[in-house]
Amino acid sequence: MSYASTPITDLPARSPKRKRTPSPSSASSAYHTPANGTPSLPHANIGANTYDGAADLQFAYEDDEAPNGSGIRTPEELRSSDEDDGEDKVAVRERPKNLDYKMWKVLKGHQRGVAAVKISPDGRWVATCSADCTIKIWATAAGALQHTLEGHLAGISTIAWSPDSRILASGSDDKLIRLWDTRTGKCLPTPLVGHHNYVYSLAFSPKGNMLVSGSYDEAVFLWDVRTARLMRSLPAHSDPVSGVDFVRDGTLVASCSSDGLIRIWDAATGQCLKTLVHEDNAPVTSVKFSPNGKFVLAATLDSSLRLWSYVDGRCKKTYQGHRNEKYSMGVCFGVYGTGGAEEAPREVEEQQWAFVACGSEDGSTVLWDVSSKEVLQRLPGHDGPVLGVDFCATGEMLATCGLDKTVKLWKRGDAIAGVNGHAFPAAAEVNGANGTHEAMLTD
Repeated sequence: MSYASTPITDLPARSPKRKRTPSPSSASSAYHTPANGTPSLPHANIGANTYDGAADLQFAYEDDEAPNGSGIRTPEELRSSDEDDGEDKVAVRERPKNLDYKMWKVLKGHQRGVAAVKISPDGRWVATCSADCTIKIWATAAGALQHTLEGHLAGISTIAWSPDSRILASGSDDKLIRLWDTRTGKCLPTPLVGHHNYVYSLAFSPKGNMLVSGSYDEAVFLWDVRTARLMRSLPAHSDPVSGVDFVRDGTLVASCSSDGLIRIWDAATGQCLKTLVHEDNAPVTSVKFSPNGKFVLAATLDSSLRLWSYVDGRCKKTYQGHRNEKYSMGVCFGVYGTGGAEEAPREVEEQQWAFVACGSEDGSTVLWDVSSKEVLQRLPGHDGPVLGVDFCATGEMLATCGLDKTVKLWKRGDAIAGVNGHAFPAAAEVNGANGTHEAMLTD
């Protein structure tokens, strides 16, 4: 069984002499602090001198045209802009209070629990990995199986797409990281070797030239993808590293661990620039930078998601309503608009809002509005804990996976209406033994 499908509470106890108990003041202090006592933290091109966390929470994405730098213009800013230029006011729609995602396809074929699901950056493929030691790549449009990748000798806990969607990286309980050519389904000849225990989390840099990995050996490794060589080893945590991610410009790396800490690292020097810890010190199982690079979203085993401003070391938002006390759950950001609302009689300003999503141990997936923290939708459908979730802006599609061995694709209700005329999703049956598509799409 892969580490991902093993309850965190069932993992071997950590060594008491390796445990670090942070003081309450460590929440906003740097792990390595210069002599002047002020951490040197790059801000990933976010303009730290004019940083306004409250305004940025309106939207977690970036838009250079937005006056508040938050990624979207607020209704007040839209009205103010219209009054200033003397033109007719632009109609501003209310933010939807709920979403209408419906199950679109069910992908079957894995023989054991599915630990992670990732949609390719170009939106064409869905990759899944499992405790059955295989990776499967599915065509998004039809749900057909494209490749079954075999080569790992133990369960696979994590996968990551390169930015150009041509390479897929996988990390396994066999301590290896493998790189796969997604066009041929073949493994590249040189695996990434160096971790001394299970490889649990992976992320590519935005340029695709570096890969960051987190392991049960408590270390974070930075790899040169082209040469398959280790660039830097970071003694990151006192417990297994459960999540890693790159910021949008590749200058920072985030890591988290069941030791309750989130750390921000300089990708160039390997220096720890910031350590974030909540007062409850709950184990952190997943971490992800917001698309605008200003926040990190962390999942913890106290049934909470927290959105942190890592510049000032403060928790800005807490999202609750799901159950997560035992398993490591993936998280993601997504966007939503007004959907199929009727057109207004005058010009309507196109608007989008942000949500965060996470699975739950009760078999559902929960979507929250980033700013208001309101639950926008619960997606029931899995028989057991939902371990992975990912979002693709193309077609506003969600993908989820879980211990029930299935992968489910979800689309907004108005998007499904035009797919083969079906109101209910088609289930793609796959022969998991030989990795071939059996062409059984049933209503």
